[in-house]
Amino acid sequence: MVIAAAIVICVLIFVLAFILPRLSQGAERGSKKPFGLGQRAGSKAPGKVGELAQKPFGKAQEAISKSGSKGRRGRAKAPF
Repeated sequence: MVIAAAIVICVLIFVLAFILPRLSQGAERGSKKPFGLGQRAGSKAPGKVGELAQKPFGKAQEAISKSGSKGRRGRAKAPF
């Protein structure tokens, strides 16, 4: 479920960053907040379980950041 949500958000952020680069930064930060909450909650579990529980949320945040930056970079290289 986390992976599916991250994929959908990544695609939306990429499209938004390509179309409206400056406005996409707020949406990117806003979409990373729920994953940050999940990561913090997962980290409270003891030992290896905590590390494994927080990992998908951290990776989702990284993917959202990359998606936004790639969209803005693509827009900058576009000929229009």
